[in-house]
Amino acid sequence: MGDSCKVAVIGGGIAGLVSARELQREGHQVTVFEKADKVGGTWLYDSRVETDLLGLDPNREIVHSSLYKSLRVNLPRQVMGFLDYPFIKKQGGDPRHFPGHEEVLRFIEDFARDFGLLELIRFGLEVVRVERVDEASHKWIVESRTRETESSWELKAELFEAVVICNGNNTEPKIAEFPGRDNWLGLQMHSHNDRTPEQFRNKIVVLIGNGPSAIDILKELAPVAKQVHQAIRGPGFQLKKLEIHDNAWQHSMIACAHKDGKVVFQDESNVVADAIIHCTGSNGIVNVDDSNRVGPLYKHVFPPSLAPWLSFVGPNYEVNLRLPFYN
Repeated sequence: MGDSCKVAVIGGGIAGLVSARELQREGHQVTVFEKADKVGGTWLYDSRVETDLLGLDPNREIVHSSLYKSLRVNLPRQVMGFLDYPFIKKQGGDPRHFPGHEEVLRFIEDFARDFGLLELIRFGLEVVRVERVDEASHKWIVESRTRETESSWELKAELFEAVVICNGNNTEPKIAEFPGRDNWLGLQMHSHNDRTPEQFRNKIVVLIGNGPSAIDILKELAPVAKQVHQAIRGPGFQLKKLEIHDNAWQHSMIACAHKDGKVVFQDESNVVADAIIHCTGSNGIVNVDDSNRVGPLYKHVFPPSLAPWLSFVGPNYEVNLRLPFYN
């Protein structure tokens, strides 16, 4: 960018904080916009759930975090830190190599404090519009809002020379499609709105998906639910009982659902269920193809025609590891 620029960073999670630190190191004037009242982004646990549990209503009040209460990381802490700021074990904290989400939040809070980033952040401000002033300019209008009362907002527009988007890749839930879904009368929810397993005690639950969230939620549900049935995509998948849980089965994907509560799987098995949980991931802020390549962004960060004045940091999510196993 050359000389010092006035830069807006949208998001106070780890991507936004790292971007702010590096921009400040280069002498730029940085303002971080964060909707919440704390740093942490997706690692800021929120016990609230959305009013629309499937996340289909565009007018719902969105709860940013998808954390369930018992979540632990699925990467060892050794690869979650930085060369100059490792994610080390601290006295009184979670000592595990795969710690709980509370320990990750402490790491992020420490990072923001130790690098003097908190004074750059405007908390409680939601960015609602980013627009280039004109095609010949590299200046951007950033419009944000803050709640004045329960029903009114204060809007403010400011001018910046560059914008860095760091609002994550879990913006809109993906929902499984199958005949009868919209007319099925049981409880349906996306895993984004799962917090604790208690509401499923003595219930028959169908989980859709085979990713980390589905596996974690299945382990949590099995001890309290009456039955758990996991629907998995894949050719030729056969019904099987899970050896580690006496009340859990894996099926092929859902073929259809009926108003009377019956869920029929493609392997022709069926169950009358109380709830369906869609553990089916989210749509990000940019398009991600099956190879996890993001585009059209150079180096997964810069739109070629707008670089370096507009950038996206943090939309990728896959990490390939060749490390010893840690507990």
